[in-house]
Amino acid sequence: MGFQDLLNDCILGFCNYETPKIIVVKNRTLGIIYRGVQFLVITYFIWYVFISQKAYQEIETRPQSSVHTQMRGTAMLGDNVLDMVEYVRPSEGGDVISIILRREVTHNQTLGVCAEHYSVPNASCTKHSDCIEGDVDFSGNGRRTGRCVPYYNHTFKTCEIMTWCPIESFAAVSEPVLEEAINFTVFIKNTIHFSKFKVLRSNIKPKSMKYLRHCTYNEVTDPYCPNFRLGYIAQQARENFKELCKTGGVIGVFINWKCDFDLDPYDCIPTYSFRRLNLNKNSPLSGYDFRFAKYYHRDGKEFRTLIKAYGIRLDVIVHGHAGKFTLIPTIINMVTAMTSVGICSIICDWVLLTFIDKNEVYSQKKFDEVSKEDALASIPMTTTELTITPYGSNHSDLSEGVAL
Repeated sequence: MGFQDLLNDCILGFCNYETPKIIVVKNRTLGIIYRGVQFLVITYFIWYVFISQKAYQEIETRPQSSVHTQMRGTAMLGDNVLDMVEYVRPSEGGDVISIILRREVTHNQTLGVCAEHYSVPNASCTKHSDCIEGDVDFSGNGRRTGRCVPYYNHTFKTCEIMTWCPIESFAAVSEPVLEEAINFTVFIKNTIHFSKFKVLRSNIKPKSMKYLRHCTYNEVTDPYCPNFRLGYIAQQARENFKELCKTGGVIGVFINWKCDFDLDPYDCIPTYSFRRLNLNKNSPLSGYDFRFAKYYHRDGKEFRTLIKAYGIRLDVIVHGHAGKFTLIPTIINMVTAMTSVGICSIICDWVLLTFIDKNEVYSQKKFDEVSKEDALASIPMTTTELTITPYGSNHSDLSEGVAL
């Protein structure tokens, strides 16, 4: 029976209804807390939610974007003239483009056999049995032939390999740094489409081709110019350009579109920021380099020139955020704001009943339990007495033809 009574109490308790009861508590401390919490909640919704975050707007954060990049500039390296075809990979790119600032070149390589570099593990040898035929060391330069040969014109020996000879580690020649590249410009064209609001924008303002070819980006005077100096990019990324020429590096070009379409869409222009993306420059892996080759034939034999290039890789990254007033998010956030004001009463009730109501005076006033029987018992029972007072004669006055 005890369990059944408990179960009945739980079911009946679940079906109870609680209605708020208003009690005016004349306590200055509690009143200050109540108004202070109200002020904080209202300020948060007005300033942060509605003004700063613009919660009354419908938001689009994943627009469709297209990026086209192109390097411009010509430099002299010794007696050679270098243009964009020589120092840019690819010459016209998308959201990634690399600019070669220093090269290590290995000339006249051809397929054949030659000595492995001595720095490769287990490459040094004294006899043929030290070199296993067909063995490939992935940190080396080719497949071993099983012979132990002199290391080029030196007295010591290394294992012979089949590869492009001479090997890069032995024959590479370092060229001077392309310091003139500090004045090269990179053309960045970005088109962005906010499909939800059917707005298409570009970072280039329609002007004459002469202006677009000769202008240089400036945040104040030329915010619509798409040409960025390489030196300016390195400076904004807080990098030393001469150090980048030696080791290379990866720099992110961030194009940020933050648009408010409650205003004129043509007032929406992007902002640019630049930051180094690869490891810290003090790390041995901080630089950026890549290899490519130029192939040619001479006397019916194929040769190649191997180039190890150090430079700057630019990664163009586009972020978009646009908003426009709509009724539904406005109503939702206004209801949320009004509901959140009710937190003030909950907090103050907790303070009242926990810290102020020491003698449980307020608890007795705040909480009442009323059942149906209590409600009926509280209704006063009244008796209505009907008193008839006659006026005039006590005799009946009957007309003819009316039966008594």
